[in-house]
Amino acid sequence: MARLLFLILLCALPSLVVPIHNSSAGGCAIIRPPRDGGIRYRGLTQEQIRSVQILPVDYEIEYICRGNRVIVGPKVRKCLPNGTWTDMMQASRCLLLCPRVWTSLENGRVTAKPPGPPVEGTVLHYSCHAGFILEGRNISHCTKLGKWDAPKPTCLYDRNYTGKKKLYIGALFPMSGGWPGGQACMPSAQMALDLVNNRSDILPDYELELIHYDSMCDPGEATKLLYDLLYTEPIKIVLMPGCSGVSTLVAEAARMWNLIVLSYGSSSPALSNRQRFPTFFRTHPSATLHNPTRVKLFKKWKWTRIATIQQTTEVFTSTLDDLEQRVKEAGIEISVRQSFLTDPAVAVKNLKRQDARIIVGLFYETEARKVFCEVFKEKLYGKKHVWFLIGWYADNWFKIKDPAINCTVENMTEAVEGHVTTEIVMLNPETVRGVSNMTSQEFLAALMSRLGGKNPEETGGFQEAPLAYDAVWALALALNKTVAPLKAKGRRLEDFNYNNHDITSEIYRALNTSSFEGVSGQVVFDAQGSRMAMTLIEQLQGGSYKKIGYYDSSQGNLSWFGNDVWIGAGPPADRTVVIDEYRYLSQKLFAAVSVFAGLGILLGIVCLTFNIYNGNVRYIQNSQPYLNNMTAVGCMMALAAVFPLGIDGHHIQKSQFPVVCQFRLWLLGLGFSLAYGSMFTKIWWVHTLFTKKDEKKEKKKQHLEPWKLYATVGVLLAIDFLSLMIWQIVDPLHITKEKFTKEAPKEDLDVLIQPLLEHCSSKKMNTWLGVVYGYKGLLLLLGIFLAYETKSVSTEKINDHRAVGMAIYNVAVLCLITAPVTMILSSQQDASFAFASLAIVFSAYITLVVLFVPKMRRLITRGEWQSEQQDTLKTGSSTNNNDEEKSRQLERENRELQKIIQEKEERVSALRNQLAERQALRNRRRPSTGQNQNHNAPPPSSQPDPKSLLPPPGYPNPTTDNHSLPPSFSNSSNLYPADSKMSRNHCHNSQIPLLYK
Repeated sequence: MARLLFLILLCALPSLVVPIHNSSAGGCAIIRPPRDGGIRYRGLTQEQIRSVQILPVDYEIEYICRGNRVIVGPKVRKCLPNGTWTDMMQASRCLLLCPRVWTSLENGRVTAKPPGPPVEGTVLHYSCHAGFILEGRNISHCTKLGKWDAPKPTCLYDRNYTGKKKLYIGALFPMSGGWPGGQACMPSAQMALDLVNNRSDILPDYELELIHYDSMCDPGEATKLLYDLLYTEPIKIVLMPGCSGVSTLVAEAARMWNLIVLSYGSSSPALSNRQRFPTFFRTHPSATLHNPTRVKLFKKWKWTRIATIQQTTEVFTSTLDDLEQRVKEAGIEISVRQSFLTDPAVAVKNLKRQDARIIVGLFYETEARKVFCEVFKEKLYGKKHVWFLIGWYADNWFKIKDPAINCTVENMTEAVEGHVTTEIVMLNPETVRGVSNMTSQEFLAALMSRLGGKNPEETGGFQEAPLAYDAVWALALALNKTVAPLKAKGRRLEDFNYNNHDITSEIYRALNTSSFEGVSGQVVFDAQGSRMAMTLIEQLQGGSYKKIGYYDSSQGNLSWFGNDVWIGAGPPADRTVVIDEYRYLSQKLFAAVSVFAGLGILLGIVCLTFNIYNGNVRYIQNSQPYLNNMTAVGCMMALAAVFPLGIDGHHIQKSQFPVVCQFRLWLLGLGFSLAYGSMFTKIWWVHTLFTKKDEKKEKKKQHLEPWKLYATVGVLLAIDFLSLMIWQIVDPLHITKEKFTKEAPKEDLDVLIQPLLEHCSSKKMNTWLGVVYGYKGLLLLLGIFLAYETKSVSTEKINDHRAVGMAIYNVAVLCLITAPVTMILSSQQDASFAFASLAIVFSAYITLVVLFVPKMRRLITRGEWQSEQQDTLKTGSSTNNNDEEKSRQLERENRELQKIIQEKEERVSALRNQLAERQALRNRRRPSTGQNQNHNAPPPSSQPDPKSLLPPPGYPNPTTDNHSLPPSFSNSSNLYPADSKMSRNHCHNSQIPLLYK
């Protein structure tokens, strides 16, 4: 956009407006500026203005004047499609302005013809009020030079006058603009003045006169008019503005002139600020007066949770702030507070997302249609929702076609059905005669007569007219009340001026204590100067509003008709009723697992009894029975933990649940320490003593003291006991509730089920579980490693360590899988319990079966039931168990070696015989000649030919025997030299005793 440039064209010719028709050009020709003025062309530079001749359709020009001249006539013209400018029949002239001081007369009246600013040609007519005499000329003309042709006259007090003295009221009535409330309020106020002036009991010595201007409901225009009211005669004793914006301006400035401000059409809550507006009163109640009524209805229908949606304007924001404070004092919660500027779609969706049921809507009528179109789309209406709206809308506001929405009239009618409105009662519903001796219906009839039969719906401010009427009466009664106190002080009302604070204070006190019956109802002002009035409560039933009650906030009295209608069975709930439903463990699953756990405990008792009863059996003694007893006890404790693991709120009270949590923790912790700790101890010491170097092995085998085994188990048990004790003292377990997604039952749409699951937890549960799982996990991994390292070790001191390793494998795998899985499945009570409890049961069963069943089988099948003492008496030997076993083994080996030796001796004899025969045969075949020829040859070797020593067919190869003999018998040449003969008796006497070393 180009900058706005000013072009002032001075012309010597008379200022004439020359219309030029140029429709073919599609615009309007540039027109001449007025004399002593110019034209402002918007968006055009000076070069463009010089070159352009035709301006486009809808283009606007603005006249400006030079110096202190003002425009008389149209100030702005617009190019029409027919090629002409608007208002061509009226000339625009720049004329000098005559002094405005001549336009007001103290104690008198000035009439200007024509109305408007005092420019060339304006004629003023002067007249004095009753009791005053005009001195000077009664008429004055404004000349071309900007001066009046006669001095300003004055009104002198007539000492001989015995009539009434006049008091002037400065009023700003919005006859036009955004809210043309003055169209009905000004006639209503004038009607009240006429009645007051005719009353002999109210201000008998005074007459009230209204001096009013059209503020157009515009604070900028009101500023100029306020200046005229304050700086032109006569002095005004009170100011009466309308519109909240104008009242804010007037009320804030009036205190500087010690003026009381009494408004008849201002509802902004911001005006209820005594520090900012110390002299302000209003007969129009504040918009916050709806809030006590709303709170009363909330309590009546037992709602404790509401939501709000507002248009982002000052009046609604202030109203909502007041509502928030009131509902807080009443114990009512505002769960959702949404706002919007122009598009309410997102705000309405948020209301639905937050399950808003009771919704207070604060917005203007045009925005209300947008809101309820979105309400229809989101289905935020019906028997589950109630909307509270402002009652100043037109009765058919939802049926008006609005291009800003895409909902039909049927959609809107469906969405708004059943909503409740609160509206300030501006007309007394009762047929009573108030201070003006007129009922509300008589007032309406008189007002219609004064309006000349105009349609009330087309007359601005018709609803607020009773408030303007009662405002004049409130002022008259307050002034009447101040006459006596002022007279006692030697003052009079006619002595009022803008510097007199005493008279203003008396008027303030009189207004502040006002209380009378008016045509709008009981007129009472609160501490902030706002009217206390009754509130009408209506409900939309079948497409039309029905009165369902009144509420008088000053007395706290609710008049209820009892004709409210609801879509459902009654007023809806303020929220979705949420029913807590606990998820309990399946009793069939708990019973089944408990049976397995019980049988496991019974198996543990059998194994423990067997181990204790046969503790003196040699084979049982070699398996460290005390450690096995600890394993059995630990398995039974772990199995016993299954029962508290399955106990929940279905079986016990909430207060007993922490005790069950402690039982779970202690039984599992100590049971694991006993069962796994005893097995870990065995495998640890086997690895420590029997996986060292050969030179140290024999020394280690002789030192396996039982107290070391018990001490190892005790250390593991002490670590668990200490950690559990610290956990219980520092951060004890307590019950916590896990919430799941709410579920809606099919049979009731207004109820939601909140599934809950009870857990044993503590404040730092993850930390404690991390410590315990970390320690136990390392212990399990170490146990697996030790079991793998000792799988090939054979020892009689702990003869079941291989079975212990197998049990450790199973327990470690189950524990390492179960711990993370149960944490993942913690929200599924049945799956979590089944996985954890079955892991405990299987671990215990596998451990008991692997450790004790082989021992039972060996003792039953081999009959090794005798004790060490019984075995000693039977054999007559005092050797210990290990020596006897070794002796038996050596005897078996001796018998086997004797058989092998006998076979070798027979084989050697056969080979020697063959060797001898071959030697003899060779000697017989040697010729004599050969002897001579070979006389010098070396003698034949005494060693036989290797090939001749091969066994005959059918005999085994001697080299194969080297592998079947022990090292001492693997080389027959060493046992039987070729140059010596060894008899069988000699072999028995010399070699066999070596087997027993």
